[in-house]
Order: sequence, then C-alpha cells, then structure tokens
Amino acid sequence: MAASSGGIESDRIQALHDLNVLDSPPEERFDRLTRLARALFDVPIALVSLVDSNRQWFKSNDGLESRETSREWSFCSHAIAKGEMLVVRDALNDVRFRDNPLVLEDPSIRFYAGQPIVAPGGAHIGTLCIIDREPRDLSQDEQELLADMANLVEREFATLRLAMIDELTGISNRRGFKMLARQALGMCRRTKRPATLLVFDLDGFKAINDTLGHAQGDATLVSFSTEMLAHFRDSDVVARLGGDEFCVLLSGASAGQVSGTLEKLATRFATRNEGRDPGAHVRYSVGSADYDPERHESVTDLVQDADDMMYVDKRRKR
Repeated sequence: MAASSGGIESDRIQALHDLNVLDSPPEERFDRLTRLARALFDVPIALVSLVDSNRQWFKSNDGLESRETSREWSFCSHAIAKGEMLVVRDALNDVRFRDNPLVLEDPSIRFYAGQPIVAPGGAHIGTLCIIDREPRDLSQDEQELLADMANLVEREFATLRLAMIDELTGISNRRGFKMLARQALGMCRRTKRPATLLVFDLDGFKAINDTLGHAQGDATLVSFSTEMLAHFRDSDVVARLGGDEFCVLLSGASAGQVSGTLEKLATRFATRNEGRDPGAHVRYSVGSADYDPERHESVTDLVQDADDMMYVDKRRKR
C-alpha cells in the first residue's frame, strides 16, 4: 500500500473500528450482495473486504474459505491508497502483484476489481471486490455497476451503525451493546482477564415525566448518559438498554475493583443534583455481576445476573 500520512491512516483505522464490525459473524445483508456480485459478473469470488492495521478481514467472503489475510498481500490496500476503483486485468503481468502469494498460490488470483467502500464519516475502510482465476477485462458499464453495488454496501454499513446507536442519547443501544459486549467478553475469555457488568435503573423516572414533562425526562436521560461517558474509561462499553435502564461493561476489572468507581460516581451525581429542583434530581439503583465464562454462556445471561442485583438494590431503598 502506498504510504499515507500517519494522521490520515490513523483516522481511517479509527473510522473502521468505530463501526464495530471486525470479527463479527456473517450477516445476510452483506452476503446477499456478494452472492449477487458473483452472479452478475460471473466470477468465482466476491468479497466485502475491510482493511485493518495489519490485515484485511472479510465481512462477507462468497467463494473464499478464509476470513482474513495479511494486509501486506492485500489488493484492496492498493484500491484504498488509490482512492478509486482498481482493476487488475492479469495479476501475473502486473509488477505490483506477480510475486504475491495470493496470485502464485491459492486462491490463484489473476483478475481483480475493487471499488473502495466509504464509511459514514468519509474514510475509505475497504472494498467490494470481485476476483477471477482467469485474466479478463471490465467494461465501463460493468465498472459503473460495481461502483453502484459498493454504494449499496456503504448504505448497509450506515444502516448497521444507526441500528446500534440510541437516537436520543447517542450511546450504544441494546443491539449495539450486545455486539460490543460479545467482542469484549471474547477477548477477556481468551486472555483470562476479569470483566464486570453494571446495570443502572433510574429511580423515580416516571415521576419526572409525569410532573415535569417528557422533555425533562429526555433531558434527564441525556444528562445521565453524558455523566456516565465522562466518568468511565474510554475502553468501557456504556449503553442504554431501553427506557431508563443503562449498563456499563468494564473489561479487566472485577466487581470488587469497581466499588471505588461506583462511590465516585455517586459523589458525581450528588454534586450534579445540588441546587436543582428536587424533581429533576438524578437517582439510580445499580447492580453488578462478575463475568464467569462457565456460567455466562451469553451476554444475556450476564445482563440478567446484574439486573437481578440491581433490583435487590432498588428494593433495599424502598
């Protein structure tokens, strides 16, 4: 890949990571587009390829068993550096690729065409590409069709991102949390690091809506999420599970280790509530659960344990 400035490349990598799709399971929304590309262009392989720091990872890989390859061998890196469609008619006759292991060995690439995929913020994060084991050309009409299909991929990524964000608060929603939590817990399981989930429920939230109106209720939810983001680490996953229920997943921390963090959070909200209308005070109940890989087979299991402890805290206050 042609060298780009460190700042631009780091922004590109950040934009890719912000989508939170790397190492996620296959999805029909992308697989149907690679199946369609294979059929329309009559090629054995079609990929939605995302170029990370040291690898290219395939969100969809129709016709190819591998889910990732080294970035060093990536045709898609060249398309990203170029910033426009890359067409390689015969890789064996192209000085850039003729010694590439992906050309000389399986999958024996001879023809490649890749259209860069643009993230919602404008960064080039990967390509929609088609691959053949025989040399061929791509007409102008076919190039336009490939570009149109890449635009469909971009729309799916944009839709996916919106589907994982809570519209009111701007933090992850339940769907986004589950995706991020699966990745974080998988890492903790592999590295044998602890993790703790905190579940929060706002106390008296219905009364805020009933007495001060829904606009104040919405403002309370936004304020709570803002305080949570400011208090917890950037590496912690903060999400709104729904209604007035929030959660935070802390990787690398046990429940005993986060007790001090919870005390500081309580002080933070006590300070925030000072001088405000008592009806607008933010109060909450919280429950915590240590991640146990043997007991928590899914994110839902962990949420349920923390939720149960949150209701213990809520009942204690009544």
